[in-house]
Amino acid sequence: MVSVSTTEHDLKYEPCDAKNLGQGNFGTAKLMRLRSTGQLLAIKYIERGDKIDDNVKRELVNHRLLDHPNIIRFVECLLTPTHLAIVMEYAAGGELFERICSKGRFGEDEARFFFQQLISGLEYCHHHGVAHRDLKLENTLIDGSSTPRLKICDFGYSKHSLIDSEPKSTVGTPAYIAPEVLNGETYTPAVDMWAAGVILYAVLCGELPFDHRDQKSSFKLIVAGKYHAPNVRLTAECADLLDRLLRVDKVRRLTASEALRHPFLGALRERNTLRAVSYTHLRAHETKANLVCRVVLEK
Repeated sequence: MVSVSTTEHDLKYEPCDAKNLGQGNFGTAKLMRLRSTGQLLAIKYIERGDKIDDNVKRELVNHRLLDHPNIIRFVECLLTPTHLAIVMEYAAGGELFERICSKGRFGEDEARFFFQQLISGLEYCHHHGVAHRDLKLENTLIDGSSTPRLKICDFGYSKHSLIDSEPKSTVGTPAYIAPEVLNGETYTPAVDMWAAGVILYAVLCGELPFDHRDQKSSFKLIVAGKYHAPNVRLTAECADLLDRLLRVDKVRRLTASEALRHPFLGALRERNTLRAVSYTHLRAHETKANLVCRVVLEK
């Protein structure tokens, strides 16, 4: 149970559900209500101290840069006497993972509907220099609207091409990890496109493409790019997209922009204007996040 003292946080937000939205390595997410408007928001609480590390810093820096309908909106960051509180948009529809578990799998039309939104969000991230690095079904949420909208969340493992060092560390979730990560290579946002291919396979087939009885064997399949034959019949266009995403050679793997132009997805009717973010703007965000982390660590 997260317990905080009376602060600016308590004056602005009140709990509206005793249950946690989720619990992870970096903190606990709770459903909260903005007192002034009644708006529901998700707040992730991270205990001050050792848990405020570089991953938290990157989340603050990179997530706040992103403003797109298919990415969970960053609202603000507050300090309490005991926790760092990251306030975000609340997605009432839960995880895409839960929807697949409930339904078993999607037909191609429904898969296309959600996957198109996922790739649109990734295209925006990559255009702004951000690689997610832990894309998976559990990190894709659905809002509560009548026409559901997919939202990418959890940027704790993300890296920025201008601010951060070249990514080489092995991070991510084993079932979604790209071959170049396992091979210890310097990698690019192409790792997100591999993970997107795993997600597409999973929503279409109801299982993971490289799942094996043990992790070592699964990793061998990933490095070889040998995914299980789909257990459902796919159209030629769908199978081709899957093949182009799950390519071991990251240079030949589709980018997000290329995937959006693939015949299976077609042209998006509503394309969000990609706003250029200057290097100076990025540094301003980094400085602000550094100050927050410094205050937290020194208290």
